[in-house]
Amino acid sequence: MTDGIIACPSPNFGPRRDGLTPELVVIHYTAMPGAEEALERLCAPEHEVSAHYLIGRDGRLWQLVDEEMRAWHAGAGSWAGQGDVNSQSIGIELDNSGLFPFSEPQMRRLELLLSNILRRWAIPPEGVIGHQDMAPARKGDPGRRFDWRRLALGNLSVWPDPGTPAPPDPSRFLADLSAFGYPADAGLAPVLEAARARFRPFAQGPLNPDDMALAAGLALDRSGPAT
Repeated sequence: MTDGIIACPSPNFGPRRDGLTPELVVIHYTAMPGAEEALERLCAPEHEVSAHYLIGRDGRLWQLVDEEMRAWHAGAGSWAGQGDVNSQSIGIELDNSGLFPFSEPQMRRLELLLSNILRRWAIPPEGVIGHQDMAPARKGDPGRRFDWRRLALGNLSVWPDPGTPAPPDPSRFLADLSAFGYPADAGLAPVLEAARARFRPFAQGPLNPDDMALAAGLALDRSGPAT
């Protein structure tokens, strides 16, 4: 163990492709009963899945794959028009089903880990995204209970200043979110759900003026500080 990091090497990794280096951090939840079950799956060759780190509900931190290597966590999807997210990202799994809040020890450990990763790789706060962000048609993690605003207040992610509310316009909404990074080709419903899960976790129903304001704010200021 180094600096509280527990080594638990996974065989599920390979070299990053095409000379890519980490420009993103992708946050996941495990959707499993506990950290031990998640570790078993992430380290089992037959499952062909892994992540660089796993953080338990009690704040324990395991490293499964070296940051220089390509872990198998993101799968199909894209961000800012770029595919092969695995080759350009570091994956962090959080021991949570998505059905309850993320624990204080877990969030504190995540904040420390993120601050170190962003510094090591010169990744800006807007490079910290969720699995649902880059694969909205397939994934729902880390979900509506994850505290993105807390990360933004620590300059570890972003929180937009909303633009001016406007009548619902799906084309404009998707264009603005595409400018931020979302894969607009996933379609309105998945992208709307992903953006709300992250920035408007209590919102429901069809596209509305507040969603339009959110999208405009993201398009205008990708790296704006939380206020």
